[in-house]
Amino acid sequence: MFNLRVMNSNENRFMKKNMNNTDRLIRAVFALIFAALYYNNIANNTWAVVFLVIACILAVTSFISFCPLYKLFGISTCSKKTT
Repeated sequence: MFNLRVMNSNENRFMKKNMNNTDRLIRAVFALIFAALYYNNIANNTWAVVFLVIACILAVTSFISFCPLYKLFGISTCSKKTT
């Protein structure tokens, strides 16, 4: 019924880092801007909630260095490691 297996260290992780530090910084700055718009009551009712949700999403993706949309579209801003 359930297919459980242990991943080897060679296998890809589900949430592999796909954002570089510049991308993370930009997201963090925009998260702070949207949070400030919410906190200072600059936005009204619905927009305030939208700004708060966007701020949370940007902050979380910035913190974990992973963007699900980047994964969906096959985008990565991380530099390629050369061996």
